[in-house]
Amino acid sequence: MKRYFAAAILFALFTAQAGARPYQEMFPARSDFSDAEKPLLEKLDFQQGAIKLTAAKATLNVPQGFYYLNPADTKTVLVDIWGNPPQAAEGTLGMIFPAKYAPTDIEAWGSIVQYSADGYVSDADAATTNYDELLQNIKDSIQENNVEREKQGFQKIALIGWASTPHYDKSAHAMHWARDLLFGDDMQAPHTLNYSVRTLGRQGVFEFDFVAGLNQLKEIEEVIPTVTTLVQFDTGMAYTDYVEGDKIAAYGMAGMIAAGAGAKIAAKVGLLALAAVFLKKAGILIVVVAGGALRFAKGLFRRNKTPTA
Repeated sequence: MKRYFAAAILFALFTAQAGARPYQEMFPARSDFSDAEKPLLEKLDFQQGAIKLTAAKATLNVPQGFYYLNPADTKTVLVDIWGNPPQAAEGTLGMIFPAKYAPTDIEAWGSIVQYSADGYVSDADAATTNYDELLQNIKDSIQENNVEREKQGFQKIALIGWASTPHYDKSAHAMHWARDLLFGDDMQAPHTLNYSVRTLGRQGVFEFDFVAGLNQLKEIEEVIPTVTTLVQFDTGMAYTDYVEGDKIAAYGMAGMIAAGAGAKIAAKVGLLALAAVFLKKAGILIVVVAGGALRFAKGLFRRNKTPTA
């Protein structure tokens, strides 16, 4: 019996990685990778097709134009290749990338994949929220929080504006928006793009957070219709499967956007309490319990230069 059980485990592990490919197969026409890039790329398993994400009760259907990296590989990219602190890679479900880029390419961009099991998020306020007012509230709070950021040795952040105004795709039950951010005091420095997509389910929210430069906005906007359809929830777990009595999230659409900005920035400083200050200032009623705050608290990821030989 033990032998059969062990065989079943090995089979499950094999089939879970059956779609994994080495970088040489993922980028067969490439011969320009440096000696510094190759050891990093050799650590990664590039996957396409149906990626079962048990913790989220869903499947990520990754088409040929993209590839998926598992959580361990995501840590390699975020920390070893892109230069983020190790805690930035905690709690992810992986990343997706456009297939035309390797993670070491200077032009590369990708999306962090996460899931928040906070309950059913009502979309009732999607059409009535004043997003200009919400933007100003977020700007003011970020400016106030910069005092603490600088005390902790971090660069201050300026929210320049919406790079893409919040938009709710009712048919896909997906909200997406983008922020134009500037780190530090140099107004001539490249701006950072934070593009977020939230796909709603019966018990929680799938989170896609893109890491890219502002100059890549158009390129990302072109793939958003694909991203909003990547998630296939398990039977009975889709947004439309909601029944009375299900757990309801403590925030609506506006709160989801506000918490995604305020708490993440606060976490970068190491002061989760600032998230509550932000949310109160924004006039949004939301209860962020410890677990929920930590799920939001993943920091603002940055894309640094690729390693060179």
